[in-house]
Amino acid sequence: MLLNAVPDDKIPKIRSLLASMVDSLAVALANAPVDDEPLTEEEEQALNEARESLARGEGTPHEEILKEFGLTLEDRDRMGDARTALRG
Repeated sequence: MLLNAVPDDKIPKIRSLLASMVDSLAVALANAPVDDEPLTEEEEQALNEARESLARGEGTPHEEILKEFGLTLEDRDRMGDARTALRG
């Protein structure tokens, strides 16, 4: 079973993550059509600033985002391996 691959101390975080995935709003947003309206000048500028910031190395490392959820890169890899196995 997939959850057997998850350490016991990570189960509450995974439960929260799964709950958010099946939340009706989350499902609706995930299934919403892609916004195909052209970007405004302000949006273009904001995107360019964000890309420049990332190019300067000012982004948040993936490890830090995972840490906010109580996860490590190893946890992510283990979960990814389990998802791949389920798709079979």
